[in-house]
Amino acid sequence: MDYHNLAQVLPAQARRLGPAVALRYKRHGLYHDVSWQMYHRLAEQLAAALVSQGVQPGDRVGLLAENRYEWLISDLAILMAGAVTVSPHAPLTARQVHYQFEHADVVWAFVSDAVQAAKLASIRAELPLLRGVVSFEPLPDLPSWHGFAEQGRRALPAVQDELRRRRETLKSDDLAAVIYTSGTTGNPKGVMLTHGNLLSNTLAGLQRKPHEPGDLILSWLPYTHIYARTVDHYGALVAGVPLALAVSPESLVENLAETQPTHMACVPRFYEKILAAVAPLPLEESGKRLRAIFGPRRKWLSSGGAALPVGVAQAFAERSVPIYQGYGLTETSPVISFNTPEANRLGSVGQAVPGVEIRIAEDGEILTRGPHVMKGYWKDPQATAAVFRDGWFCTGDLGYLDADGFLFITGRKKEMMALSNGKKIAPSNLEGLLVQSPFIDQALIVGEGRNYLSALIVPAWPVVQQQLQLREPPANLVEHPAVQALIRAECDKALRDFSPMEQVRKFALLATPFSVESDEMTVSLKLRRSVILQRHAALVEQLYRGEET
Repeated sequence: MDYHNLAQVLPAQARRLGPAVALRYKRHGLYHDVSWQMYHRLAEQLAAALVSQGVQPGDRVGLLAENRYEWLISDLAILMAGAVTVSPHAPLTARQVHYQFEHADVVWAFVSDAVQAAKLASIRAELPLLRGVVSFEPLPDLPSWHGFAEQGRRALPAVQDELRRRRETLKSDDLAAVIYTSGTTGNPKGVMLTHGNLLSNTLAGLQRKPHEPGDLILSWLPYTHIYARTVDHYGALVAGVPLALAVSPESLVENLAETQPTHMACVPRFYEKILAAVAPLPLEESGKRLRAIFGPRRKWLSSGGAALPVGVAQAFAERSVPIYQGYGLTETSPVISFNTPEANRLGSVGQAVPGVEIRIAEDGEILTRGPHVMKGYWKDPQATAAVFRDGWFCTGDLGYLDADGFLFITGRKKEMMALSNGKKIAPSNLEGLLVQSPFIDQALIVGEGRNYLSALIVPAWPVVQQQLQLREPPANLVEHPAVQALIRAECDKALRDFSPMEQVRKFALLATPFSVESDEMTVSLKLRRSVILQRHAALVEQLYRGEET
């Protein structure tokens, strides 16, 4: 079917697929199925409730929740009402949520539970445009999600024609979402994504990796991030295949065994952790274990959100579990390029998806244009103008295209590090090599304006403790001579092919990993460099004390 907007997709799939399973979710230890008919019925009822409450086309509706089946249905209800989804990341503080909801002029909101409701309650007096809040879980002071749907069911006869009119008149250039980027300094920017952006990118992805009857997507990355929203949520919707929701990142291996998916989108850190668990085994045995973890129906494991270390990709390939890496940004809906089984080049992020153009600027910056590029930044024309050059969107990433059109990322333009002698260093490249060591979990290179490089390193503590037969907790081991010697050897080995200026002369070991909860990583598990450097400023200074001239 030729869709013009995302609001048209679910009604069409409900007519086509009816009682077939659309969503699977686990609650109270049991899996529950939602049919395409029920998916559409609930979304339509919620949309009717929003319309009956005065939500107008183009209004912004907040969605403050973790991954749940209610999140998916609510998002589509917002779109079917002609409104725009604004979805802060669930771990954000009340102040951070306030900025997004106030900046986006949110008029209505869904929350998942008492925790998220309390955040909103603490700032609601500062949100004069917010007229109503609905909770997925029953709470004493808020309308319930199911009650709101029932309200919509009763209102549906009166507003059905209006819903149909909104769906038919939504244009591809109309907003579908405002997604706030994970700002490392200052306030985040609201990326305006249209129905045309998201629909074109979803269709382009499916053109390169079509689904077949019997396929199932296991989904676990946050829908508040554009990667999972487009690839999993809208991808399953447009393809008409079931989407199973993992319970949590911690239960992912268990959920893999339970659901036996054919497709799964992940970030590199998950693959790194799985590889670390099987790497000590002999190659044949670790390959069997890896294939067992991802199941016999596996067709497609994709990686995005951050750079996939080449060593990890190589190790998976050697064990007959290929990972297909892609690349994109929130501003590009997100997919610009990705690898496929037919065209997979390790170390690259693949070839451009259909309809997307890629060009490399004279300074090495990656530029792109096409229907996937955002409309702009919400209420920020200056920031919008700054990222466009002659009709091309400037990604801020550095890279090159090989003769076959495979894109390789070499660094982040803004994160290029200049040493005191003027030499430019791409820290992400070196960090990617360091974490390929089975003994290094996370690494952040430092050295801007200094005369040598240092690093903050989080060892893979269980592996290190086992290797060195140490039983003390990590906090007692950061200065242990044997641990220091092991990490020193791993750093030297990882960077042995680099110039002297690209070696890590000093490092400090950290007992606790960087995390989303500590605000040191984005929800796509990329390191927030400025936050980490600010938090560990004293430790960084110690690495250079008395050493520089």
